[in-house]
Amino acid sequence: MAGLLVAGLIHLLPVAGVLGPATLTRLYGVPVADANLAILLQHRAVLFGVLGLFMLCAAALPPLRLAALLVGLASAASFLLVARWVGGYNAAIGRVVTADVVATAVLAAGLVAELLLAARRGP
Repeated sequence: MAGLLVAGLIHLLPVAGVLGPATLTRLYGVPVADANLAILLQHRAVLFGVLGLFMLCAAALPPLRLAALLVGLASAASFLLVARWVGGYNAAIGRVVTADVVATAVLAAGLVAELLLAARRGP
């Protein structure tokens, strides 16, 4: 449950990006002058809000926990893989990488705990 709360809050941080290009520039340290890029990043902010809220709800609703842990873990870990693959990111993206390392760790721990609890409960 704690992993979902921490990761849910981390995933809510980029939601401020829906406010527009100036906020996106502050969040990611890259100029967002192109309307197409703004649309993509603002939509990304909305999706992170949806995912963050899903994880926070799942913390309180046990039937949703496994799905939220798996989806959250896929989100955070895939960002880390892409960042490592591409490399050369700026300090602002480095902060996102750090946040996603934390999110990945707490979600992985939460997933292990959830699977152990499910095994104890049995079929």
